Amino acid sequence: MAQQSGSDQPRNPNFVVIFCDDLGYGDLGCFGSRDHDTPRLDRMAAEGTRFTNFYVPSPVCSPSRAGLLTGCYPKRVGLDSGESFPVLLPGDPIGLSPDEVTIAALLRGRGYATKAVGKWHLGDQPEFLPGRHGFDEYFGLPYSNDMLPDLRIAGQKPFPPLMLMRQDKVVEADPNQVSLTDRYLVDALRFIHDNRDRPFFLYLAHLYVHVPIYTPMNYHAVSRNGPYGAAVSHLDFTTGAILDTLRDLGLDDNTIVLFTSDNGAGVPRTPDGVDAMRLSRGGVGSNRPLHGGKGSTWEGGMREPFIAWGPGLVPAGATCDELCCTLDLLPTMARMAGTTEPRDRIIDGADIAPLLTGEPGAATPHEQFLYYGAGTRSLDAIRAGRWKLHLDKDELYDLDADAGETTNRFASHPAVVGELRDRADASRDDLGDARTGIAGKGCRPAGRVDNPRTLLPVPEDDPWVRAVYD
Repeated sequence: MAQQSGSDQPRNPNFVVIFCDDLGYGDLGCFGSRDHDTPRLDRMAAEGTRFTNFYVPSPVCSPSRAGLLTGCYPKRVGLDSGESFPVLLPGDPIGLSPDEVTIAALLRGRGYATKAVGKWHLGDQPEFLPGRHGFDEYFGLPYSNDMLPDLRIAGQKPFPPLMLMRQDKVVEADPNQVSLTDRYLVDALRFIHDNRDRPFFLYLAHLYVHVPIYTPMNYHAVSRNGPYGAAVSHLDFTTGAILDTLRDLGLDDNTIVLFTSDNGAGVPRTPDGVDAMRLSRGGVGSNRPLHGGKGSTWEGGMREPFIAWGPGLVPAGATCDELCCTLDLLPTMARMAGTTEPRDRIIDGADIAPLLTGEPGAATPHEQFLYYGAGTRSLDAIRAGRWKLHLDKDELYDLDADAGETTNRFASHPAVVGELRDRADASRDDLGDARTGIAGKGCRPAGRVDNPRTLLPVPEDDPWVRAVYD
């Protein structure tokens, strides 16, 4: 580790978490993409470690982000769903409870500068914003970039214009999404420069590749996969710029950069197997070789590309096949910073520092992994070791031999099915399951406000708003 300025004591490592939106397992060159060139991310993988069995705790946005920041299954913190939709909506009365402890809060307690840039999506009420969850600074969108006045969701009122925030204030309505990723990058790099002499935690939550996709024209010119491919190229560039800056400032030997996504790519297909989204929108993501995508508890919905980079800290050119997940980031980063995860509550993640640093013989700390559905509040599947049981389908897969979930082994392995069902019953008792009517003894409530309001009013009859979004 680097030395503290003017001190012989080692300085705690910096952390940068780059969290994409809807990026598929097979969207990067280093994970086998045939559609995209990602030279900077491929170099990041060559200089670091590529994880092939890395998961998120939900196949949709808000729950996945709650899991990353708290180290808990979203159901444990009451955010496995929005109030009336699988994810949080503008003006939702619930959000990430101020009583939860996030990675940012733990690191700030250790003297870290903390910043969130980009998509928040854990509640837009004042009680739920980043400043209440350990972040010194925030710049970004409070929820998804498609939550616009012209988006109509059954049973929901029209939304206000999309808004860009700095700290807890709206600084711009209807920001130009073409330039927004570059503005995020500039803000992130400024934060790194400003805090180069102290430990820092940067959480960069991209708007890419969630639709609608807007990218600068230079990325379109080189894309083989329409706007989607252009967005992946832009992600590649911004990641490279962050790594270059860390090198230029001499921070690369004491910084760990982690790159992944909140859930898999959405990949609906026509009956003949053609990517329907590719035909209709000019580009789509890939979860190859996995089955399924965003919103599903198939592997393609919840197994994500994950790259860890940190010269001197993370081994170069390595591949880790051990099961781990975003829930592990909180306890891992906390311990590497000289503290621990909260001891007064259940934390589902575990310390994976031995896997990150390539300790010989390091193995997964998890005996099992739970797959909760999108907005269903139900336990859909469970994995233990190589075996995954889809509880809602009576399907069993050997993920070591069949990551694409093509051959159902349910009938031929009754003992494995029985063991996984017993594990599922114990998990339901802890976390609950709407399908079986079990509430769950270990769940904590989401944050809630009585009179929620959108951050900007909804100008339903404003002709400017109608003109912009029609």
